[in-house]
Amino acid sequence: MTGRNQDQRQENSPVEASVTVRDPSGASEIDRYYDLRWRVLREPWSQERGQERDEHEGEAIHLGAWSGERLVGVGRVHFISLDTAQIRYMAVEPEMQGRGIGGLILEQLELRARQGGAERIVLNARDRAVGFYRRHGYSVTHSSETLFNAIPHWEMLKILTPAGKN
Repeated sequence: MTGRNQDQRQENSPVEASVTVRDPSGASEIDRYYDLRWRVLREPWSQERGQERDEHEGEAIHLGAWSGERLVGVGRVHFISLDTAQIRYMAVEPEMQGRGIGGLILEQLELRARQGGAERIVLNARDRAVGFYRRHGYSVTHSSETLFNAIPHWEMLKILTPAGKN
């Protein structure tokens, strides 16, 4: 982590023009995708590799944010019912946070969910990420788990507009 206070970070820096959000392709990009997830979301809490994956990987939509050849952010969405999708494993390289990269990933995950028929998206946000999701239209529904006995989470919800009806 950088020396900046992660809880008070604002997304006010412009997104770098070279950032593209797309599906990871090929074994090398997929390995880099899972590596970033582990390094940002699990390694700081001494979790073993493999903890950055779950039983929904095969059915999920995986997206990465690429700055040139460098993977700088990741996110995933999968359906938990016919009309409800869940976003999980959102992560941006610490030194790249606050530049709008997470917002670009989130926007594309929402688009994919909407195209798949989702009417709503749920997610479990870490305490420090609640403000980020609120700025993107999510509301807290209730408290959720405390991950690794150290990271409070909040269940959040966003009702989507139908595809093509912005």
